[in-house]
Amino acid sequence: MLSFSATFSTGLVLLILMPAALKAYIDVDYHPIDKLVGNLPRNPYLRMNMALNKYTPPEEMSSSFWYDNAHEEVQKRLNAQKLNLKKAKNVIMFLGDGMSLNTVTAARILKGQKKGNTGEEEILSFEKFPYIGLSKTYCANAQVPDSACTATAYLCGVKTNIVEIGVTANVKYNDCEASMDPLNHVSSIADWAQAAGKSTGFVTTTTLTHASPSGSYAHVANRFWECDTDIRTQIPDVDVTKCMDIAQQLVTQSPGKNFQVMMGGGMGKFLPNTLQDLHGKMGERQDGKNLLSTWQAMHEKGVIVSNRDTLLNLDVSKVDNIMGIFGSANMNFHLNADPAKEPTLAEMTEVSLKLLSKNENGYFIFIEGGLIDYGNHANMAGVSTDETLEFEKAIQLARDMTNPEDTLIVVTSDHAHPLSISGYPGRGNPILNLNVNDEDANGIPYATLNYAVGTNQYLDESGNRIDLTGKMGGSDFVFPSYIKTDIGVHAGDDVGIFASGPYAHLFAGSLQQSTIPHLMAYAACIGNGPTACDNVEEN
Repeated sequence: MLSFSATFSTGLVLLILMPAALKAYIDVDYHPIDKLVGNLPRNPYLRMNMALNKYTPPEEMSSSFWYDNAHEEVQKRLNAQKLNLKKAKNVIMFLGDGMSLNTVTAARILKGQKKGNTGEEEILSFEKFPYIGLSKTYCANAQVPDSACTATAYLCGVKTNIVEIGVTANVKYNDCEASMDPLNHVSSIADWAQAAGKSTGFVTTTTLTHASPSGSYAHVANRFWECDTDIRTQIPDVDVTKCMDIAQQLVTQSPGKNFQVMMGGGMGKFLPNTLQDLHGKMGERQDGKNLLSTWQAMHEKGVIVSNRDTLLNLDVSKVDNIMGIFGSANMNFHLNADPAKEPTLAEMTEVSLKLLSKNENGYFIFIEGGLIDYGNHANMAGVSTDETLEFEKAIQLARDMTNPEDTLIVVTSDHAHPLSISGYPGRGNPILNLNVNDEDANGIPYATLNYAVGTNQYLDESGNRIDLTGKMGGSDFVFPSYIKTDIGVHAGDDVGIFASGPYAHLFAGSLQQSTIPHLMAYAACIGNGPTACDNVEEN
């Protein structure tokens, strides 16, 4: 056995900086490491019960299973080396809001378990894409971002301050005058696509004026300025006529007014508070403006749809523009939605692509699974994983409807959430339930999924965890968290990027989030930066 000095000869200086207990742990010179040293717990790997009562699929007990699996993976990667260097006629960007890598993993397992399998071996539609990378999500002034500064990064190619959209970091929070100054504006890939003659649009399960889609068209110093009433609430003394809200920017300003497709919720942001919307609630605007009438007047062959049946029966050959608004505010979680009223994300995606495909110059569309984030904020992992599975269905449909030879599809997230998958649960352990193989120090079983920050700690009057046996399993169950707040928070982890189609290989590795739209523009030969078509004949 190697001596301590031989193994750690380069780390002697580091030992001086180590806590005393940890130094003592190392200094035992490989004596039995299960003995207690100072305040250190017993080595967790010597808890032999972690290896008991676990299931292994019989076919996986053979080494040939894993060899065959590895050879298949090798071949897939060799095939991926055949780079697609064709110009991207179409670009589809899918954004799973709040879809951390652990959310992806949990959804993958849930998908498999819904099929009656153990789940861990399952694969999501976008995980089949040949190129995968990581995106750094911090914003200009924040270590952990929100959905506004990130939208500015992945749609405009510039990092800005937290809560701000479509402006440089020169603009301070709530600074109306600075946010309206064109010198502080940054353009989006939707702008660049329109300048190249492409059709554009977006789909979301949140509101049309929510932070993520707004990154494609708005310029504000506060993401919550969705209508004029919101501005008055945020900064009561402001002259709202000098500070245009997001809904008004979408309908009256470029590039928003030129979108062929807009689908989501949030009808109230477009109507005066004296008028009832198509979902039975009063509008929210105090300025008396009916922006839906304004939009309709601007688009002779445009239609406003408010329910699933109308959308699915729409003849896209007879319309040029669609504004689909399927709720007064956000759309409902898929698990709670009325299928007679609200279309799924996949259904909205299908109609959108059919309309956009009419343009022989191609299109750019942004499609967001926006309620993954809301599920994680509520610490309802059952909801966030279900929303992720709805998201992956839309991605699979888009891939089925398009040709990977000319359509670049990029799937990513704006930010993470502090969701953990922990303990030593056995293979096939129900991902949305307790870890049946492990217990805490008091002998109480704990959930496999937990959040660092949230609303429910499930403690008794003595501060000890209560037993949740028989209390979990429902889709609306609020999972345990460690730090108590009134709502779950974001996390600063890197998020995944999954790419397929022309120049998809550019999305591998570790990237600044703000590089993403520049890479999409490069592949599509749009924008003012370098492109794949520079000094090369078009394919």
